[in-house]
Amino acid sequence: MSLRPQPLIAVRDVEASSRFYQRLLGCESDHGGAEYERLMSNAELVLQLHDGGTAHHHGTIGDPELPYGNGVLLWFAIEEFDAAVGRVRELGVEIVHEPHVNPNARQRECWLRDLDGYTVVLAGPPGDLGGSGGGDA
Repeated sequence: MSLRPQPLIAVRDVEASSRFYQRLLGCESDHGGAEYERLMSNAELVLQLHDGGTAHHHGTIGDPELPYGNGVLLWFAIEEFDAAVGRVRELGVEIVHEPHVNPNARQRECWLRDLDGYTVVLAGPPGDLGGSGGGDA
């Protein structure tokens, strides 16, 4: 049996969120458009973005009266942790937890907020307890 997560999140501006995630994660658009986007990395789907107010055939995604991002962590394992932290800083987004070592997972992590308030976690490779540039503050 093969299982791969294919998360879909509701966003206010699909095109802006697509640009944000492409820059942050180094992934590519596989669909494009104002209502729906598929983001790919190494020919694998990593994230779907859907306009929160567009119903399509399935109804709207989530309750439009509630804020996006509440109670959701978008967690990405990323090989080039230091480079990813550099992109986070270039994007100028809110950093929730500066790069640090998670002693339970034994890896470096950086927690941030995306354009819609979702918490995004970038996690380095297992056993990556430090290195140049990313820090473990």
